Amino acid sequence: MSHEDVPVLIVGGSLVGLSTAVFLGHHGVPSLVLERHRGTAIHPRAALVNQRTMETYRAVGLEDQIEEAAAREFVQNGAIVSVDSLGGKELDWYFRFINEGVEDLSPSRRVFITQIGLEPVLLAAAERLGARIEYAAEAVSVEQDADGVSVAVRPRDGGEERTVRARYLVAADGAHSPIRERLGIRQLGHGSFSDSITIYFRADVRRLMGDRNLSVIYVFGPRLQGFFRFSIDLQAGFLVVNSTSDEDGKRSVRIGEDMSGPTCIAYVREALGDPELPVEIENVQRWSASAEYAERLREGRVFLAGDSAHVMPPTGGFGGNNGVQDGYDLAWKLAYVLDGRAKESLLDTYDAERQPVGAFTTEQAYTRYVLRLDPSLGKEDLMPIVPEAPVELGYRHRSDAVLGADDETWEDPATPSGRPGFRAPHVPVTVDGAERSTLDLFGREFVLVAGPDGESWCAAARAAGESFGVRVQAYRLGSELTDAAGVLEATYGTGAEGAVLVRPDGFVAWRASAPHPDPEDELARALGAALGRGAPVTAA
Repeated sequence: MSHEDVPVLIVGGSLVGLSTAVFLGHHGVPSLVLERHRGTAIHPRAALVNQRTMETYRAVGLEDQIEEAAAREFVQNGAIVSVDSLGGKELDWYFRFINEGVEDLSPSRRVFITQIGLEPVLLAAAERLGARIEYAAEAVSVEQDADGVSVAVRPRDGGEERTVRARYLVAADGAHSPIRERLGIRQLGHGSFSDSITIYFRADVRRLMGDRNLSVIYVFGPRLQGFFRFSIDLQAGFLVVNSTSDEDGKRSVRIGEDMSGPTCIAYVREALGDPELPVEIENVQRWSASAEYAERLREGRVFLAGDSAHVMPPTGGFGGNNGVQDGYDLAWKLAYVLDGRAKESLLDTYDAERQPVGAFTTEQAYTRYVLRLDPSLGKEDLMPIVPEAPVELGYRHRSDAVLGADDETWEDPATPSGRPGFRAPHVPVTVDGAERSTLDLFGREFVLVAGPDGESWCAAARAAGESFGVRVQAYRLGSELTDAAGVLEATYGTGAEGAVLVRPDGFVAWRASAPHPDPEDELARALGAALGRGAPVTAA
């Protein structure tokens, strides 16, 4: 049996696995990605990419490519509506435009792109940044010790089994994660509540669509509940069927028991509202709608990300996005630990920060499912609904790496606070004569943003960085950057003499709103906590 050594092994090479490989490569960490399928996605899943996820892709230079790929698949900025059928009555408009009301929250916009369009962009970027992707390869066993993880890898198409030795392993191996099950990590939440199907079909729906730009169409018919998405030419699409009702009103969620061609054609025609329209069924997939999240995301040197960490219904479009954001949080922490800039304890903060976010987002998706698709599940113990923008951009990371975080779990990104644990807000600024967003300052290094009278904080940040051997890039308002609108001080909460320390993932690690008698000591305390290293050791 042959052997191979890699810094990070990623099991699962779909949306989350490929994104994590890109983020690791952005930080200079090569990885090996194992994917049991024989290539990138062939079914158009995960169509909505939200603003926070687009921000992560912007940070690694992929935003423009993804927007171009998205435009090839869908007319962008469409509506999300509910109807009794596509050709019938409109019931409700959830969004008139998918970016309605959130345009000023981020330099990035929400886009619709399927994994068919997105994964090739991620694959090319991952390989360019040093990742190696092996398709048709399975991890058949995982063993870890104090120094690393040993994985037996078997080619699905025959060939020699080999052992891969990695410092760390990221399990992005899906909702039924074999790795999570081997580790004995329990799933919490609501379990499975629908035996659903997705019907991929061809049909000319131009007449039924008319001049409407509809990105997601929920169908609440008298006998069928689900949702549509259509291709850009309106000649194909897919219909998800979550439940049906018979003539007596008896409801069934066991849709997957009959996936025959005639039944699926009848479903599509009913949801379209045209019983005579020619329909060709291309594929039917059976899946279980569930809302579950892992009780913990780390076991030694193994980390759960994406669907292995949390599975949520498609209502809200949160699932894949949350998984990509898992990878973004984990990547910088692995990079800093692998090259010695941070201590191993920093990796504990991945579970501390991301597990509650996954649980919160899963509950939000479940609430939307119950209220939109299946009230019979019961409304008694639902988490109160939180608007989409706070779920996407306003969640909080709380851990030992964040100093000064209170108990508030989310905030409205339309009125951001700049408090520790929250995403550093978007403010248009000018840096070296170029118009940018504050978000463009973050991505690889720690960054200090100080008020106009905060020069002492800038000097202290550079000194603290030197004491830890870590680069801290300092920007002072009115010097290295300017703010034409004059809102940065208030938005970040620095005042004229304070500062914020922002992590490589764009989350605030520490903030001061006033001067400090010993700014270097205070910054060293904040940076040491953010690196899991405590106070720096100085020579006697």
